[in-house]
Amino acid sequence: MNPINLPVQNTRLLISPRLNRKASAILRSPDDDEKSGGNKVESLPIIAICHLSWDWVWQRPQQFLSRMAKTHPVLFVELHCSPVSQGVTHLRTWEENHAVRILQIHLPQDRWHDGEYIDRERLRLLLEAMRIDLAGQFSDAILWINDPMAAPAYVGNLGEAMVVYDCMDELTQFAGAPAGLAEREARLVQQADVIFCGGQKMRTKRLPGNSNTHFYGTGVDCDHFAAALKPAPAHPDLKQLGGPVLGYFGVVDERIDYPLLAFLADHNPHWQIAMVGPFAKVDVAALPSRPNLHWLGPKPYQELPSLCRQMDVCLMPFALNEATEFINPTKALEYMAAGRPVVSTALDEVRSNFAVAARIASGPAEFARFCEEEITRPSAARVLKGLQLAQANTWERLVENMNNHIQEVVDSRGPQGIASRRAPSSNVATGIAPSYV
Repeated sequence: MNPINLPVQNTRLLISPRLNRKASAILRSPDDDEKSGGNKVESLPIIAICHLSWDWVWQRPQQFLSRMAKTHPVLFVELHCSPVSQGVTHLRTWEENHAVRILQIHLPQDRWHDGEYIDRERLRLLLEAMRIDLAGQFSDAILWINDPMAAPAYVGNLGEAMVVYDCMDELTQFAGAPAGLAEREARLVQQADVIFCGGQKMRTKRLPGNSNTHFYGTGVDCDHFAAALKPAPAHPDLKQLGGPVLGYFGVVDERIDYPLLAFLADHNPHWQIAMVGPFAKVDVAALPSRPNLHWLGPKPYQELPSLCRQMDVCLMPFALNEATEFINPTKALEYMAAGRPVVSTALDEVRSNFAVAARIASGPAEFARFCEEEITRPSAARVLKGLQLAQANTWERLVENMNNHIQEVVDSRGPQGIASRRAPSSNVATGIAPSYV
């Protein structure tokens, strides 16, 4: 599909307005370099601390960091609760881009609730890998944090050039959130040089604690999902279902409105409801069971466009609860880039960001009615608006503007620039180790 070139004023941009400038940090001129003392950030290494695994569901951290890796070497650090007697590490290179290294830290499961031990060991093993296996490749790095629980172990202890907090979810409101997470997150908000938030409500909440906080919502790989707009063989998992398909892909967890799914299945037995994604923190045996409600499990990211192609309606069937109060679903723009009609429950961020394209239902009956209308008379105008939103909010555009913010941090330090980082901490704060994955 050819990209849709749209005037900025005709779309609702989900990027920071003050960064809508002619030159980006990635394309800085020699004059810009002279003004900043030559401290360009695009080649600074990144040490990314994340609560998700690189090879799990492809989400915001992987999307951003895989693109950052085009100019920044990236070390992606995972923590695993494992049946080991002592801490061990495993380092590998991402096969799709050798600029990304993935360091798995495995700590003993029988010491998982010893917060002081977890903090001390995760730092020791990372420093050891940086010194031996990586031999100084990640000195003066950008410390990029998605996991606030890990921040006390690392902030100020890695000789980092700066700290970036990418706040992708309101993790304190998720089921099983570890003790101490809120306190650690509040401390990270104050320590971070710049904060990127995945939702407008997340930014509003953190802005009083850090004025350099910006809303960068979900992005999308338009080229990837545009494959759904082209003729291709049917995906075997959906081909066999027949009937109109109402589909969802993403994590199946406490954020899903399970009574709504049962209602939709009962409302029209001819509808086939396809739920694609891994289960997390749910009792699979307790999920609603209907002949036309299908739990298909996880599928590779590469197959999502093929699945979208056969979905008559793409669903965002989220419950309105504490876990969804702040979420800004990544799948919204992915559905739209695939040219599919979208029906959602009334999440605040969906209403704020996607109302021009998605049908937003106030309850189960209206949700079913919107699905029926989109199956029988798809709204071409809404689909077009969705395509426009997707084109305006690519991951590349967001990353470009994030790099601008990072460069501003360096420029604000004057001639010393990168060298004027914080002094290393003398000790590591203790607390309860993270229990989420």
